[in-house]
Amino acid sequence: MARIDNVDEVLNQLNKVRQVRQYEDKPVSKEIISQLLEIARWTGSSRNTQPWHFIVVDDDDKLKAISELRTPINWVAESSFAIAIVLDGKNSNSEAYDEGRVTERLMIAAHLLGLGAGTAWYGDESLQEKGKEILGIPADRTARSVVAIGHRVSAKDPRPNPAASGRNPLTEIVSHNTFGQQFS
Repeated sequence: MARIDNVDEVLNQLNKVRQVRQYEDKPVSKEIISQLLEIARWTGSSRNTQPWHFIVVDDDDKLKAISELRTPINWVAESSFAIAIVLDGKNSNSEAYDEGRVTERLMIAAHLLGLGAGTAWYGDESLQEKGKEILGIPADRTARSVVAIGHRVSAKDPRPNPAASGRNPLTEIVSHNTFGQQFS
């Protein structure tokens, strides 16, 4: 196992990852995009199926078209680029799980690289079909998520205190051995 010198800092950074919806008009280097794609590629998947294909979208017209698929995700058009998560469509249950894993991994990696990221999800099949058309995705594939990435408007953490974001207390969301049995 890898040795992490400052575990507290890693945990602190994990608590600071937030959905970012405001981006500076500033490009992200190909090197950083490649780093993010490597992180996505190495994300674990159910039975190591690796059911994904990633589309890097940095064309302004395509970003705008994706952002207009549904409101209120117009912020996708403001990002430097987005990564569309395309799934092979063979096992919807495990793919949904894998899709969540890779989108969260991309958001964490972007945060650790000093960027911001936000996930847009298209649950409605008609929106998925329109998105597939915009990005030239084959009909037998599934595409529900894009992760918009860029330099966030403010490098400052908008909510420096994670508790200020309105999280439910652990006493309300954690049980011990049996649902409803308080964990202490």
